[in-house]
Amino acid sequence: DEFISSPPRKTVRFGGALTEILLKYEKGDTTDFELLKHQLSDPDIKDAQIINWLHEFRASVAYLTKELEQLVNILLKLPWLRRSREVVEEYLGFLGNLVSAQTVHLRPCLRMIVSQFVPPRITIREDDVDISDSDDDDENISENFDTCHRALQTVARYVPSTPQFLMPILVESFPFINKSERTLECYVHNLLRVTVYLPTLRLQILELIIEKLLKLDVSTPQQDIEDAEETANNCASEEKSTEEGLFDMEEDEDRRGNKVVSASIERMAHPLAERLDILMTILFSYIKDVCHVDGKLDISSTKDLYRDLVSVFDKLILPTHASCHVQYFMFYICSFKLGLAEAFLDHLWKKLQDPNNPSVIRQTAGSYIGSFLARAKFIPIVTVKACLDLLVNWLHKYIDNQDTGANAYCDVALHGPFYSTCQAVFYTLIFRHKQLLDGNLRKGLSYLQSLNFERIVMCQLNPLKICIPSVVNLFAAITRKYQLVFCYTIIERNNRQFIPVVRSGTGGDLVQTCTNPLDSFFPFDPYILKRSKKTIDPMYQFWEELSAEDLENLKKPIEKGASEDEDDDFLKGETPQNDGVVEIAPNSYESNTRSPVSSIGSPADCYVPYPL
Repeated sequence: DEFISSPPRKTVRFGGALTEILLKYEKGDTTDFELLKHQLSDPDIKDAQIINWLHEFRASVAYLTKELEQLVNILLKLPWLRRSREVVEEYLGFLGNLVSAQTVHLRPCLRMIVSQFVPPRITIREDDVDISDSDDDDENISENFDTCHRALQTVARYVPSTPQFLMPILVESFPFINKSERTLECYVHNLLRVTVYLPTLRLQILELIIEKLLKLDVSTPQQDIEDAEETANNCASEEKSTEEGLFDMEEDEDRRGNKVVSASIERMAHPLAERLDILMTILFSYIKDVCHVDGKLDISSTKDLYRDLVSVFDKLILPTHASCHVQYFMFYICSFKLGLAEAFLDHLWKKLQDPNNPSVIRQTAGSYIGSFLARAKFIPIVTVKACLDLLVNWLHKYIDNQDTGANAYCDVALHGPFYSTCQAVFYTLIFRHKQLLDGNLRKGLSYLQSLNFERIVMCQLNPLKICIPSVVNLFAAITRKYQLVFCYTIIERNNRQFIPVVRSGTGGDLVQTCTNPLDSFFPFDPYILKRSKKTIDPMYQFWEELSAEDLENLKKPIEKGASEDEDDDFLKGETPQNDGVVEIAPNSYESNTRSPVSSIGSPADCYVPYPL
């Protein structure tokens, strides 16, 4: 038994020395060469054999020219990662020798390393069908990834031009979005690790990852995610009611306390949303780790990463309409320091006011400004006021320029950036008006009056006709309460002028009224991915459902001589907190048709009735 179980003291191999075999091959004698390839391809090859061969190959790399590419490919397919430490060290040494002596093999070496960035594939046979996917049960997977990065660093050390050859391989090796969550998670994680020791690739790698995330995001509309969650919750409720009939209470309690149950609660019901959630969590973790050293914010590293992320934002996010979640990487990094949030707002402001930018980019920049000011808790009211001053002054100048022109009429195609800016201002006021008036009512009212909303609302461009109805209605209610401007006459006139659009289809004629002619959206609407939202929620300004008392208060205008000391429940109420119910926030999605239970849109009961 001892003899059988003990390893052989000498490694059995056939043929002569490696140099002799290769010299014979050059002269046309391929017998030993074929035998060598067969031995290296043997799936049962022993560690000692691999070490011996690699030792010889390291001494003979000068012979491994382009003509021996087939042999090199066999060497690159050796199962070296899941072997003993001696094999791993010998293989890393071989890779270094190979790429330094024969750079022609650089690309195959890089492809081999990158192919190990995902868990190994296993094949399971079910009902005569081979099901192949990643092996999630590999206990050494983390250690294997560490070794892969050592290999990549070794190659980069010997060949300084490695980054320019590596990037195309990283792009072409990115797994399809229908691969398992684990495969995508490991690949993205390893890509981000590469940026640590090859910093010249960081911008390109971030661009690659965010581009893939964006495709996932736009393929998964928020409504589809919510529908999937609702269906899953209904199914879970039915199963629970069935279980209660089958199991006693103690067993049911044990089941609830199980970790598996809590893990399933965190899973997204929509498969693409689940993948997006996992990858967004990784991206947020990466941003935090890069920006913080020993738990403290590193200003230099943070600024460098911010510049890269803004560059990706401009190239990919800004031109993409109605993405729901990916843009939150900017929201998150801006939360680290007020200076970053102000820099981001300034960046968007420059995009908005630059007439050389396409109109759609300027409009989207306006949407981002409004949504960011309204939703970011970390932006103080002083910054909000500074931004409102900039935006409102630009609106007044725009009106000045149009008053004498031939285009002074309501037209989205002509004045898209103007309407987008109006909506940003209205939206910001809806969310921030309590804070603007908090503490000193007289001073707050004086500031709001100085913005001269009346001129904006009454101008010939008629922004109330173009902006989303839910925003217009809440803005009208708030400005009426504080006697800043009376919007209802214009709203009534606009409603009479709306012409329903009749569309014929197979199901008959459909009458539609366009409630969003600007085709605008609020990029920082509530974040609904379960895992990654834990990062965003603490710094996010949720919309608080208006109580019946608040709705009633909105109908009552304050008296002109009101002082800041007068008791006004609505005015002195707390600003919306992040634990408030997300119910009737103004939103671009079907703003007049959504039900009150939805977390998106403005249900009918949020509309304040016109005063009689």
